Amino acid sequence: MTLATITDETRLALATLAERATGLVTPSLRLGVTGLARAGKTVFITALVHNLIHGGRLPVFKAYASGRVTGAGLQPQPDDAVPRFDYEDHVRALVEKRIWPESTRRISELRLTIRYESASFFSRRLGRGKLHLDIVDYPGEWLLDLTLLSRDYATWSGEALAFARAEGHDAVAAPWLARLATVDPGAPEDETLARELAALFTEYLRACRRSDRVATQPPGRFLMPGDLDGSPALTFAPLPVEGTPPAGSLAAMMARRYESYKSAVVRPFFRDHFARLDRQIVLVDVLDALDAGATALADLEGALADVLSAFRIGGTGWFSSLVTRRIDRILFAATKADHLHHGDHDRLEAILARLVAGAVGRAKFAGARVEVLALASVRATREGTVSRRGEALPSIIGTPLPGETVEGRAFDGTSEIAMFPGDLPDDPAPVFTSGAPVPLRFVRFRPPKLEQTAEGLTLSLPHIRLDRALEFLIGDRLS
Repeated sequence: MTLATITDETRLALATLAERATGLVTPSLRLGVTGLARAGKTVFITALVHNLIHGGRLPVFKAYASGRVTGAGLQPQPDDAVPRFDYEDHVRALVEKRIWPESTRRISELRLTIRYESASFFSRRLGRGKLHLDIVDYPGEWLLDLTLLSRDYATWSGEALAFARAEGHDAVAAPWLARLATVDPGAPEDETLARELAALFTEYLRACRRSDRVATQPPGRFLMPGDLDGSPALTFAPLPVEGTPPAGSLAAMMARRYESYKSAVVRPFFRDHFARLDRQIVLVDVLDALDAGATALADLEGALADVLSAFRIGGTGWFSSLVTRRIDRILFAATKADHLHHGDHDRLEAILARLVAGAVGRAKFAGARVEVLALASVRATREGTVSRRGEALPSIIGTPLPGETVEGRAFDGTSEIAMFPGDLPDDPAPVFTSGAPVPLRFVRFRPPKLEQTAEGLTLSLPHIRLDRALEFLIGDRLS
């Protein structure tokens, strides 16, 4: 089974051709931003737009640093049926209230138009250029659902049950598995039982997310149901079945609803949004997974491999690009680099590279460029030193969020702290095999208080390597 039907591919080709035709004067680039829960998608988009509009420090973003980017501004988005990314509210949260904006819970979009001068003498003679950057924000849990399109109900059920029974997951799965052991998949279909099993399965998925810090198992809409809450398309669960269940059975009922979920929820998302992307950044909260231990890291590694398997990857020629879109650049970014001293950033990148090694190899084979990066979209700390037993240790300095506790001291959101966060290992391999969490000190910090110029202008949001991310993702389109 393929991710897209012939009908889907035809619709995609016609839509791409129409978009290319309207973009002859001002081309567009569709950038997908995703990541599993709490990876920092909303903050990344807000910081990217804020720095480009307000003149941020972006020395590695060549077109910007050289002065060829002459301006950037928000425009009405092209997709009228997609909610707009609420940039203004998110900026107010970060800059005025100094709180982190709410997490991504639905798909949204924002168009940023970048005005620039070409690096080519000939192109400059034709006038200034423009690029529409259409930023598409969507929950990573929805991306995991795309893997369901290539699996039938029996295959998905077998994989889900094997995952639940594996060491490290069996404890949180116990209530659901205990009830499942009393159920006969061949019994007559029963709506009450189906709702009970779906509720227990959903609670198991929530428990996995709480214990592993990330959600790595589909269906993603079970955790973010929205207006589908309570619908039959979200009222199913895995059952131990092989082949095609007998008609009228509980298993047949579950299989039918599983297929409805794919056709009513997953396939439209793929067709209308995901299959139209040109570039992709995947944000990964590696530090949270490290804190949760080797099982969480293994789950995250598997989830990221599944995520990449759903991408439409590869380059296209000039002619084929008129009717076909492929993701030709993918950036995997380890977020919250500001929670570590800069001396550990290379080690953080090495751990992420180990997490996505298999997926990156397949993407490069398909013709895509892939990079791995440690970044902080908004830098909430600065660096210093602390003394411990006469030894000077590299530290980070920031304002913990209200309610955070460090060594028995509770913070109210106004006091700064200098702390040694610990060190990541030089060799990432033991992190994946030891079973013990890495001994780091994790504290959630408030967004920084922005400084103002002598003229009273508020400076842009500080960051770590946001400019490097921009250079990789869109730098070639501003040449």
